[in-house]
Amino acid sequence: MALHSVAALLLEPMAAFEYAVAAEVFGLDRTEDGVPAFDFITAGPVAGQPVGLTSGGWLVPSHVWSDAIGADLVVLPASQIKDEYPAELLDVVREAHARGATVLTICSGAFTLAATGLLDGKEATTHWRYLDLFKRRFPQVDVTMDVLYVDNGSLITGAGTSAGIDACLHLVRRELGATVANAIARRMVVPPQRDGGQRQYVAAPVPECTADSLQPILLHVLENLHEPHSVSSLARRAVMSERTFARRFAAETGTTPHHWLLQQRVLRARELLERTDSSVEQIASEVGFSSAALLRSHFQTAVGTSPQRYRRAFSTA
Repeated sequence: MALHSVAALLLEPMAAFEYAVAAEVFGLDRTEDGVPAFDFITAGPVAGQPVGLTSGGWLVPSHVWSDAIGADLVVLPASQIKDEYPAELLDVVREAHARGATVLTICSGAFTLAATGLLDGKEATTHWRYLDLFKRRFPQVDVTMDVLYVDNGSLITGAGTSAGIDACLHLVRRELGATVANAIARRMVVPPQRDGGQRQYVAAPVPECTADSLQPILLHVLENLHEPHSVSSLARRAVMSERTFARRFAAETGTTPHHWLLQQRVLRARELLERTDSSVEQIASEVGFSSAALLRSHFQTAVGTSPQRYRRAFSTA
């Protein structure tokens, strides 16, 4: 898909933060950082008429909903959940999607998308707080709370609040490559990638975190990805038992040490495939995989394509 024109659709009362996620990722000029310029618009029922916010105040859309029909990406931020959604809004989303747009929802924006019928028979997510209500309202949708976002190709649903950032950066990475996504993440001071399969929240009580945060351990691993790492070696560095380390790691990162390490190695491999002409064998060694075959296997699983195809699509070297 193209990813140039982006439209955020406002529905009163609107959640300010979830709208701001879309505006932050797609609405700022970051061309000096190598990020392509996006044509970002805000659309509401009436152009120039304020749309109220759940937190008080308002936003003033510059366009009407129908102006989003030709967009490459339509974003549905969170708004107050309604018994019925405006027919005009639902028609715009359906038509934009039929013309090739990707539709991305953040938090309760999934309710709006589900009301169009486009999610019927597909997997989706929303904020864990609304899971039961979503299931009752849309039993034909396979909804889960144990992920940060779900990518159905042209339909992407993000879970609550900050998971919307993950969903937006995932889409940027999917369409424009890791280098562009990482540039945006650095400016936003957020992690460049949290896997969509991570759970939304830790069900068990999170241990009290004091000064012995795992951040120094994570930085050490990222600076030394080429070295072998294991739960036992990292636990020793953290001066913890393996069991305590694994529990603390899950509390702080939302995933296991093994899964996090694989994710970081694949992410670094993506960057090197984009920015260098190093061979797959060299990259495998640099990011800590014992062989090119192992890199290819994990890369295919995580990214959905081979390193060679990825390089042909996104290389800037």
